Amino acid sequence: MKPPVDSAVIGIGNEFRRDDGVGWAVVALLRERVHQRPLPSGTALVQSDGDPVRLIEWWEDAGLAIVVDACFPPSPHPGRTHRWCAVPDGTLRSAGPGRNSTHGLGLAEALCLGDALGRRPRRLVVYVVEGADRSLGVGLSPAVACAVPRLARRIEMELAQHSAASAGGWPTE
Repeated sequence: MKPPVDSAVIGIGNEFRRDDGVGWAVVALLRERVHQRPLPSGTALVQSDGDPVRLIEWWEDAGLAIVVDACFPPSPHPGRTHRWCAVPDGTLRSAGPGRNSTHGLGLAEALCLGDALGRRPRRLVVYVVEGADRSLGVGLSPAVACAVPRLARRIEMELAQHSAASAGGWPTE
């Protein structure tokens, strides 16, 4: 059984599919820097293969869940990062059968399952990084590797803001 968490940063990916490992790389960097840049207490750092049941287990009851994954659009700009928050009704649309993912089921399916089970985070933020290479092998492409430290810093700031808001300090979005 996992310990209770206030915030969870969940890196989705596969480190053996090049740029698809960006979520894992962000979580690994956050772990490396935790001694120099402590994260708010109650923050879990998780590397996930994207299995919907395991995602739900980690984000259930979290005040903030931040999910990091790669995407592979038809005309990618490697390293470009997108940020989404769940819309007021809490829905994200499935990318459908033609989506460009290396995971069997995606985040949208995990959210739908979480909704059906009543097991969602109170607030969800999704960061996706456009990748160039999802072939077999290890190591991120240079543009995606450059995005990792910037994204880790954004996540650190988002966690600090959430922690301050939870303590009665800053307002959230």
